[in-house]
Amino acid sequence: MFSATRRRVWAALAAAVVAVLLSAAPAPAHGFTSTVYADLTSPEAGHVRTELRLEYDLLVVSAADYEKNDALFQAGNSAFEDGDTARQAAALDAHADSVVAYVADRFGVTAEGETCAPVQDGDFTIERREGVPYAVLDLDYRCPGAADAHEVRSGLFPDSEGYVRDTKTIVTYDLDLTTGSTALDAEHASFSTQQSWAERFWEFFRLGAEHLLTGLDHILFLLALIVGSRRPREIVLAATTFTLAHSVTFLLAALGLVRVPASLVEPVIALSIAVVAGWHLLRIGQRRSHASDLETDGHGHGHGPGRLGLDRAGWIRLAVVFCFGLVHGLGFASALGIDQAWSWTLLWSLLVFNVGIEAVQLAIIAVVFPVLALLRHRQPVAGLWVTGAIAAGVSAMGLVWFVQRVL
Repeated sequence: MFSATRRRVWAALAAAVVAVLLSAAPAPAHGFTSTVYADLTSPEAGHVRTELRLEYDLLVVSAADYEKNDALFQAGNSAFEDGDTARQAAALDAHADSVVAYVADRFGVTAEGETCAPVQDGDFTIERREGVPYAVLDLDYRCPGAADAHEVRSGLFPDSEGYVRDTKTIVTYDLDLTTGSTALDAEHASFSTQQSWAERFWEFFRLGAEHLLTGLDHILFLLALIVGSRRPREIVLAATTFTLAHSVTFLLAALGLVRVPASLVEPVIALSIAVVAGWHLLRIGQRRSHASDLETDGHGHGHGPGRLGLDRAGWIRLAVVFCFGLVHGLGFASALGIDQAWSWTLLWSLLVFNVGIEAVQLAIIAVVFPVLALLRHRQPVAGLWVTGAIAAGVSAMGLVWFVQRVL
């Protein structure tokens, strides 16, 4: 047992951890971000056909503000609030010059340094992605002569407009005898069809890593796994189970076999945080200073079957983690817009994106778990205070998010 002074120090540290965690509770887990989808093909020399999908309400307010077109805002916002897709498309068609001017200024194609001029091809259409309306705009970029390489840039919905932050443009292309995909953002606003395999790999690896780092809900779920793991093998098995589970739903989403609305996925993700963190709190309440001990059969023997060395509580926890991991996988997939039929290009992007997620996940485990394990070994009571405080803060945030997302 350690001294009263040490107890007060650890109590203060635990309280600080909870305060830091709870201070972020009112904010959305991923912030206000947007994703643009661009599909580029070349039907003939000198032409690049681009199919853009842009969040409807964001496109309306951004284009109206850019062009000082209040009529576009009034018509587009009214149609959006009424959920009338026919009126939404009509509003964009009526002010197509303003909308196309906004998009053309921020999304461009060049052929070996020469600017390609965009011409709208057909009217606007509206489709739903992740439960929100997206405007579909077809542009025919007419380039000066044939080219061996094209460069694409995107600065759509920049942070400076103040409506969203961190807009990603997911690009798939079939140009210059090359197919591929890439991700553009403020820091990496352009790419060339001649970019190397390593460059394309890095773009989606970075996107996956950033998605986990900026997705506070996924980080807190991982933190809940760490504080509730009693042995190194438990966190390894929990992380592996989580990875396998969300990889399954990644693949099913890429195959177009699973489509679950965000209105269901997001609340369940929040609930998973509260449940997994609450699991550790329940053990502390039931077993006190023995919360980190394996369950025994009354004769000092653990219940762990075989070489895995898990007791009954450990196996139940793995089952819970697997079920919730399936839901988190749907959340990861939505970041790439994986809600369409099979595509090798998108599947490759998804797998690299997943590698980025796993790299960050392993890095967090490698840093946090040894510290907590050392604390539990040297100061068991302090370890109980700290892990309990972290679990309480994480669980509280999960419950707050769950209520926010349901309502």
